Amino acid sequence: MTSVNLGKQHPSVYQSLTKLDAEVKAALEAAGVGPLLVELVKIRVSQLNGCAFCLRLHTRDALAKGESADRLAVVAAWWESQYFSDQERAALGLAEQVTALAVPERRTWDDGSLTDVQVSAISWLATVMNAWNRVAITSHYPVAP
Repeated sequence: MTSVNLGKQHPSVYQSLTKLDAEVKAALEAAGVGPLLVELVKIRVSQLNGCAFCLRLHTRDALAKGESADRLAVVAAWWESQYFSDQERAALGLAEQVTALAVPERRTWDDGSLTDVQVSAISWLATVMNAWNRVAITSHYPVAP
């Protein structure tokens, strides 16, 4: 199959995804989900999907927002470290569940540290991030130093 840039082939669909992304960002802010947690979720979803373009983008964004290199180094094994708060662990677990769509549904992340509105906002974040990963991977966005 030829490499096709999805955004260039169907710009109106791409713009619709961009608008959805903006709505999810507003929902996250309204739910009180901080910008560093948003980047951690984007990074973890991108790790699971193997999207190098999004990993580079969101790792750089996280560092620019003040995230530590130590925490970024272990986000792929967040459950093994003591770097993450209960809320961060719950959000990362939820994002993994949304990304993997495990059957039967796993809810090991649900320890009560996220409100219903935060669960919804983070679920939307993972959903949109999965979409962006698929656009970047399918379009073969370049990832070069």
